[in-house]
Amino acid sequence: MNTCLEGHWAIEAGPAYGQCIKVKEKLFEKQTPFQKIEIFDTCEMGKLLMLDGIIQLTSFDEFAYQEMMAQLPYYAHGNPERVLVIGGGDGGVLRELARHQEIISLDICEIDEEVIKAARKYLPELACGYDDPRVKINIADGSRFIQDKPEYYDLIIVDSTDPGGPGAPLFTAEFYADLKRSLRPGGVVATQAESPWLLPGVVKQLFSAANANFKFTGYGAISVPTYPTGMIAVCAASDDKNITSPAREVEPEIASQLRYYNSTIHRAAFAQPNFVKNLLQG
Repeated sequence: MNTCLEGHWAIEAGPAYGQCIKVKEKLFEKQTPFQKIEIFDTCEMGKLLMLDGIIQLTSFDEFAYQEMMAQLPYYAHGNPERVLVIGGGDGGVLRELARHQEIISLDICEIDEEVIKAARKYLPELACGYDDPRVKINIADGSRFIQDKPEYYDLIIVDSTDPGGPGAPLFTAEFYADLKRSLRPGGVVATQAESPWLLPGVVKQLFSAANANFKFTGYGAISVPTYPTGMIAVCAASDDKNITSPAREVEPEIASQLRYYNSTIHRAAFAQPNFVKNLLQG
């Protein structure tokens, strides 16, 4: 039996915050042209994926992030047929979307193919999302990919890394304008929106870009204990739908598969403390 050894930690160390997770062993490491990929087997949290030293997920709590990033915008729309995931190479968001048989096409655009390869080998519980026959993989820069898709998608989910790495172009006002052009009438966008405790400047910039391009916007909190500050958020936006309430309730057969998302959590995620309200209002 593999045991935890003293001093073996995976550490995310930022300028002001950090997170330490005790590990048994490193399962994988590779430096790609885009980022450093590391996968660990941890003592208490299952598998751990890090990109450029930043925690992306653990088996312990990944369901919270994946479900909110996928199910919240799915039900905000109500019945999306054409869906695009930008980033999300681990496959978790695809796994959640694949639960819905109403989806006709399910595209993913990932800039780093090595993330997909590593996830398929070491994170099969997430990468099972790729097994759905509706999934089409595009290895490309998402900010460029959508420029050739005018009025094509009903739902676009941006499961990006932090803005310091290859995800940097996905946090600009120009990118949000391109997202809007890529949506069909009634379309919904959802983007990874950081933590107001950790990166308030980025949150303000991102929400400002969403407000400049969409009529309805919302900043929804997600509790993820293994992220620094214990939370992250999803920014949802649409020109046609009030995304802070689900367009329809979760079907019983889907609800029985979910561990975090439900219709009450959908609405409650957008309730904000005063400091977040003030941050988003600028």
